[in-house]
Amino acid sequence: MAYDELLAKRVQKTLAACGLEFIERKMFGGIAFMLNGNMCCGIIQDELVLRVGRETAREMIQDDHIRTMDFTGRPMHGFVMVEAEALMNNNSLFEWLEPAISFASSLPPK
Repeated sequence: MAYDELLAKRVQKTLAACGLEFIERKMFGGIAFMLNGNMCCGIIQDELVLRVGRETAREMIQDDHIRTMDFTGRPMHGFVMVEAEALMNNNSLFEWLEPAISFASSLPPK
């Protein structure tokens, strides 16, 4: 399963612009971005995956462009997927990433 490399570059630039040190790891058939050893976000095909925690995920799925991560057929609570259509505006990427950055930053380093 391939992932959108242009979206990956946008995520890299956004995380770097925030002054965050991250590593990339192949995961879920796509790519994941790790902060302090914890998954923050990723890309599967052309969708953005965000690890935001259960409470924030419940709030975020109210948006028509967001759903619970379920690419294996089993929901992964605390993770959401943002449709490619919602990611077209370059200025909004940080807004999508911010809850995932906050969540990953709140976890103890691995």
